[in-house]
This record gives sequence, C-alpha cells and structure tokens, in this order.
Amino acid sequence: MTVKLPSAIGIMITTTYVFGTFLLVLHTDFYFSFDHKILAITQTYSTETSSSSSLSLSNLIKQGSPYMGNLSAPITIVDFSDFQCHLCARYVKNTEPQINETYIQTGKVVLVFKHLPNRGFDSMGAHLAAQCTNEQGKFWQFHKLLYENQQGIDSGWVNEDNLKKFASQIPGLEMGQFNSCFNTQTYKIYIDNDVKLANSQGFFDTPNFIIVNSIDGSDPKIIKGAQPFPAFQSVIEKKLQVD
Repeated sequence: MTVKLPSAIGIMITTTYVFGTFLLVLHTDFYFSFDHKILAITQTYSTETSSSSSLSLSNLIKQGSPYMGNLSAPITIVDFSDFQCHLCARYVKNTEPQINETYIQTGKVVLVFKHLPNRGFDSMGAHLAAQCTNEQGKFWQFHKLLYENQQGIDSGWVNEDNLKKFASQIPGLEMGQFNSCFNTQTYKIYIDNDVKLANSQGFFDTPNFIIVNSIDGSDPKIIKGAQPFPAFQSVIEKKLQVD
C-alpha cells in the first residue's frame, strides 16, 4: 500500500508486511518498524543541527557524562534512558551486551549515558544516585544493579533507602561520599540539563539513542525504542565504512 502525503510534505510511504512485522519505508532515510511486542520507531536519518557540537565525545565527557569504551573510538552512542523504564531494561539486558562485545570492547564505539528521568516520581532520585556513583567511577556497576532489580514504576524499589542499599553493594564505593552527594542532590542541575538536551532532540520518551561521529558529534542517526542489535549494527557498520 502506498499513501501519498500532502504536497507540502511530498513524501511517499510504502507499507509492507514481512514475517509478522509491518515495515513502513519512507522514501527518504527514515525507517519505521512496528511489531506486536514493541511499538518503536527507528529513525536513521542524517541531519545537521545547531546542537551537533554538544554531542561531540569531548564535550559529553567534559560535562561529566558516564561513558564506556575507548575515547579514541570513532563512533559514539548516546543513550537517553530512565532507570524505571521497562523498555530500557529490555535494551540493557538484550541489546547492550552485544553492542559492548562487538563494538565497545573492540575500540570502535563509545557508549555515553544521558539521564532522562520521565517514568515516575522516583526516577529523579535514581538518576541522582547514579550520577553520584559516577563520581567514584562506579556508574556502570550501579546502572547494572538498578536494571537487574527493576520493579514496578514508583513501587518503592528506588526509594531513598533502597538506593543507598544498592550503592552499598558496590565494592569500593565510599558510602560517606556517596551519601553526601545524594542527600544534597549535587547533580540535580546536571540532570535537568540532560533532560533539556533530550527534549531539544525531540526525545520525551525512553529509550532513545543518537549515534554520532565522536570527534564533532556530526552525522547523527537516531534510534528510538528498545530495538534489537541489528538495528544498531546496521547504522554503526555504515558509519564505519564512511570513516
């Protein structure tokens, strides 16, 4: 089925049913996928924005963003997620390990985390605590703990007491420093700025990802939703071929 949009848009949409999944292909560089388990949109479009420099790896690191990988990697994945987001947990458990093994550990990709607490009242506390662990180089351990122990949104699983219990389970984390950081909400403005960055990119839900050239944040490709590994692989491989 082909639907022609109004002439002001001038885009043709083709809908195809393949192996139980509807694939809508716009005759630009947008790709939309809908399946019965995840309603997600994958956008692999190339666009230069005025904020592209803010997505350069050096700028992200300067801001204090948690990262994983070799800083000389040519490609950066910027992950905007919420610790209470169930789709984020699905991505972390199913897709992120494959990205890590294939691209991060081989020095091709750096993964950067940006906070987008939007799933409930308790989300901000979880993100404040996570950024406090980053002070001590323990962010990814805390990140893993939270997603492994994720429960219902605002069910109390990331209340203040539980967040401190999770932190106490991380070997080598100095709890006095953590508690002081967490209790004073040291990173509230930092996280608010992450949310503003996400919103400036049109992200109001989680998870969302931007894959950019590390050196200057250029050539952004956006992936929306907890997409499987091949969605990331396709974008990364194309960018590696260009580089």
